[in-house]
Amino acid sequence: MKENKISSADKIEPTKSELEILQVLWKYGPSNVRLVNNKLNESTRKVQYTSTLKLMQIMHAKGMLKRDDTSMTHIYSPIEPENKTKNYLLERFINSMYNGSASSLVMQLLGSKKTSKKELKLIKELLKDIGNDL
Repeated sequence: MKENKISSADKIEPTKSELEILQVLWKYGPSNVRLVNNKLNESTRKVQYTSTLKLMQIMHAKGMLKRDDTSMTHIYSPIEPENKTKNYLLERFINSMYNGSASSLVMQLLGSKKTSKKELKLIKELLKDIGNDL
């Protein structure tokens, strides 16, 4: 099994298409290109198998995916875990859009009037739990 690794300083930000592939791999675990392509076609837009294959090869070359090529069907899996990637992307988003202020992001989210009463209740419970930990 060949494995490419990148340091956190050289962190590569996935494109929208790369994120869609990562989402499938995080949900279904190590997978071949056929499964990933089928899941993409079920959930997003129609994608050709060869396009998925090429993108996954590029992601492997960039160090985003590792590939087990010990069998005829190559099996791909993400190098970084889902939570680490999402935390990195969220931090980049907060820094670029909200000058590093997570509270500004939360205030805008809650002020958008798209938050349901059920979601607000869960948020209140989370805040209460966080307050108890302080």
